[in-house]
Amino acid sequence: MIIKEQYTANNVLISTAIIVVILSTFFGYRYLDLHHHKYNYERLSVVIWVPIGALLCYIINIYLGLGSVLAAGIIGVLASFVPKINSQSNYLKKLPTVIYCGAFVGMSSAQITPSISFVIAAGCITGLLYMLSKNLFLGIGGKLGALAFAGVIIVSLIHWLYL
Repeated sequence: MIIKEQYTANNVLISTAIIVVILSTFFGYRYLDLHHHKYNYERLSVVIWVPIGALLCYIINIYLGLGSVLAAGIIGVLASFVPKINSQSNYLKKLPTVIYCGAFVGMSSAQITPSISFVIAAGCITGLLYMLSKNLFLGIGGKLGALAFAGVIIVSLIHWLYL
């Protein structure tokens, strides 16, 4: 009902947005190299940091009450300093991206993610998706947020089906 009311009021804007999305998808598919012939998985020891980032961001967001954007910013800034611990380590260089992916999970509101166990489960599912999508979506923005969204949606669906 609300969408229908907004559509009648802003139909030119919405139509323009739909055309831009369709053209962006068409040109992106045509000119970006999205097809990969070699498939690699991310290591489990790297993706285990996704639920840790999600949990830390959720605690700052909900229990400390700083809000989701500030919580994700704090986690992102702190994670960016992890490679400084040992600049020779290739393992530590991978962690800021993985931890920041988990921060997107922790940004969810308390109505969507009602408990810490829910956040840990969503972080684990997001980590699994991150591990499987190492070579996918290269050069396309929004991969980390899309993976976090998918992880939260999958756990929400499981929660809704069984509880």
